[in-house]
Amino acid sequence: KDKQAKRKQIRAEQEKKLAQQKKEEEEKIRREESEKKAAEAEEKKRCLEEAESKRQQMLESQKAAGKKPSANRHDTNEARKELSKTREQLEEEKKIALSIKIKPLDLDSLDSDELRSKANDLFNIVVQLETDRYDFEQRAVTQDYELRELKERQKVQLRQKAMKKGLDPEALTGKHPPKIRMYSKYERRTDTRTYEDRKTLYEGGWEVLRGETLDTMWKEKYEEWTKRTKARLPKWFGERPGKKLGDPETPEGDEHAASDAEEEEEEFEE
Repeated sequence: KDKQAKRKQIRAEQEKKLAQQKKEEEEKIRREESEKKAAEAEEKKRCLEEAESKRQQMLESQKAAGKKPSANRHDTNEARKELSKTREQLEEEKKIALSIKIKPLDLDSLDSDELRSKANDLFNIVVQLETDRYDFEQRAVTQDYELRELKERQKVQLRQKAMKKGLDPEALTGKHPPKIRMYSKYERRTDTRTYEDRKTLYEGGWEVLRGETLDTMWKEKYEEWTKRTKARLPKWFGERPGKKLGDPETPEGDEHAASDAEEEEEEFEE
């Protein structure tokens, strides 16, 4: 009984230690994950701040030079990256961007003149944002118009290309390539040919016909040659005719083979 009690006590202490170790490991993992997330958020915030500062500098330089903001390849790549992001990533970046742009106001420490100047600054910012929004909307309208113009030009070019090839003018303007006509549109009977027959109907031409003709001619000649009459030697008794000194005896079953060999020798001598 004393030993059992000691074992229970030791087991309880070991379980307590294991639970404590497990708890410490879980806390350590949670702490590392939170630190990692905080570091990633800080890095994203820093990158967004740098991008925002660069954008503001670019806009200020364009305004100073009197140029309109134009879309370049870098902006296109950035737009593609934005489209490939998930909704959670966009929400997180939106929160970080808003925390950068929207700075807290300490109104308690401001007097009436400072409050008035602050209100004027905010009003000017709102006016500037509305102006930018109108500019972007007009830019989107002009881009849509240019895209429509380019699509119309492409359709005209494709129509000309189809007419040069002898196709229907609208054959190449669709999303899919033109269909291959496998039969005559004036044919009233049901077409019983297979797809492979219809597909290869106009392929090859004279070369295929010539090859087929030569093949049939060769087969006919080969059949005539195999059906030719063969001269066979009469059966002999005793010594084989034409046997030379030192040749082995011919078995009875190989008489035809021997006669064939004799014929081949005669033809070769001739």
